[in-house]
Amino acid sequence: MVKRVAFDRPIAPDAHLPAPDDAKTIADAVETAKQADVAILALGEPTNWMEGEASSRVHLGFTGVQEKLLEAVVATGKPVILVVLAGRPLELKWAAGHVPAILEAWSPGVEAGHAVANVLFGDVNPSGKLPSSFPRAVGQEPLYYAQLPTGRPAHGDLSHLPASAEEKFVSRYLDEENSALFPFGWGLSYTRFSYSEPTISRAEVPVGEILASRNGPVTKVGVDVRNTGSVAGTEVVQLYIRNTAASVEQPVRELKGFARVQLAPGEMKHLEFPLGFDELNFYNVEMKRTVEPTTYKIWVGGSSLATKETELKVLE
Repeated sequence: MVKRVAFDRPIAPDAHLPAPDDAKTIADAVETAKQADVAILALGEPTNWMEGEASSRVHLGFTGVQEKLLEAVVATGKPVILVVLAGRPLELKWAAGHVPAILEAWSPGVEAGHAVANVLFGDVNPSGKLPSSFPRAVGQEPLYYAQLPTGRPAHGDLSHLPASAEEKFVSRYLDEENSALFPFGWGLSYTRFSYSEPTISRAEVPVGEILASRNGPVTKVGVDVRNTGSVAGTEVVQLYIRNTAASVEQPVRELKGFARVQLAPGEMKHLEFPLGFDELNFYNVEMKRTVEPTTYKIWVGGSSLATKETELKVLE
C-alpha cells in the first residue's frame, strides 16, 4: 500500500527573492516527503505574470526557491516525480540528472489535476511529443532542430573540453554540449517501440514529374513500427527530410510527416508517408516554390533524432 501524505503549501514561484518563510516551507516539505513512499512536486512558472505577452525572461530555470525545494526533497532519497507547469521550455538539466520521472504538463486548464493523475497512475499511457527543443542551458537559445548547416559542423564527443585544434575549431560550445536536453518531437511512454529500416517505393524520380504532379505523391516511404513492451501504447511516428544540394541552403532536417498509431503489446503495423511537391519543395532566390535535382536524406523515427534512414534522388 502506498502511503499518501498531502503537502500543498505554495512556494511563491513568481518571487525572485526568498520569502521569509520559504526556509520553513522547504523544511516542512522535506519532513512530509520522508513520511511518504513517493514525492510529487509540481513546479514551474505562474501563468498570470510569466506567460503570454510581455513575459520575456533572461533565466529559464525554476523561479524563486523552487530549485532549492526540489534538491532538498530529492536529497531525502525518496522517489520523486516532477510535474513541470510552464508555457515555455525551461532549463531542467539538474532535474533531468537527478529526478527519475518528469512530466511536462505545460499550462493546463481546470481539468489538469485529473489529467495529470490519470497519467501518473497509469490510467492513460502518455503519447505526447515535444513541440520544441529543451535547452541544456539558457545560453543555447535560440535552439531549433531545423537549423541551417554551419561551415564547421561539430562532430565527435562534445561532452569534454577540446583537447586539440581539431576538436576546438568547430561550431561548438566549450562548456556545454550542442545538443538539446530534450529534442523536438521527443517523448516517453510506458512502453517501447521499435522501427524497421524505412523503404521507398521509388528511389529515383525525374524533377519534371514532381513539378507536374503538384496534387499528389510521386513516391511513398514505408516503415514497420512494433510495440516491444508489455502494455498498449500510442506512438507518434515522424518523418524528416534534408535537401542536400539545393540552390538555397536548407535545414539539416525538417519534419514533413507524422502519424499516430495505436499498438497492443507485440503488435506491428506498417505505415506509409507520401512524398510529392508539397513535401519536397522550397523557396528559391526568386521566392518561388520549386523542386530541383538533388538527393533527399529521409529519416523515420520517434523524434527529430531519428536514425533509420533512406534516400530519394531527384533526377534532371
